[in-house]
Amino acid sequence: MKNTLEIEGVILEYNQKSILQDVYLKCETGHITGLLGRNGSGKTSLMNIIYGNINAKNSSVRINSNVLHQNYRNPEILRYLPQFNFIPKNFKIKRIFSHFRLDFDEFITLFSGFEKYEHSTIGKLSSGEKRIIEIYCILCSESQFCLLDEPFSQIMPLHIETIKQLIIREKKNKGILITDHLYQHIIDICDEIYIIKDQKAYLTKSNSDIESLGYISA
Repeated sequence: MKNTLEIEGVILEYNQKSILQDVYLKCETGHITGLLGRNGSGKTSLMNIIYGNINAKNSSVRINSNVLHQNYRNPEILRYLPQFNFIPKNFKIKRIFSHFRLDFDEFITLFSGFEKYEHSTIGKLSSGEKRIIEIYCILCSESQFCLLDEPFSQIMPLHIETIKQLIIREKKNKGILITDHLYQHIIDICDEIYIIKDQKAYLTKSNSDIESLGYISA
């Protein structure tokens, strides 16, 4: 089944400073939608508005034309990977995979070396290893949409390629919205990319569009 996530009319201000003005964005099942912009342009804020963590001055978030009024987002509809580690340090790896209804054995076929952590707490892992588990759990667990904020940061290049292939695999089942300052990875895998510039969001279809908006040089 194809699902559509839309956010429209976003107006966000901090301390009387305008951050986002009349922003529109759409993400659909089967699509990886990228979100790029300079530091401080409002990318993370926009994701948090979609997820319900931030109340904007104005916004309309809809799934299949149905407005999401409540701040709480049902994880079967929408999951969010924030920039920071979010799983409590005392949680055991086995418990984490059980919570997300995921198979740890499948995970270690993709990320070898993690098998020794099955009965450890996630706090025993390095920041990069924690990040890999959190990305996998958010990306691969059941949901209609997935928001990924900086998934490639702190990740080894070898694992980045595995994560990119997982994102491509998972788009068959859900819509994926992703942002990262390592923009080449975004360009590589996305079906469409929005650029936030001057408080607006611009839909691009090619590198030339991204260049014309001044995000990358020719």
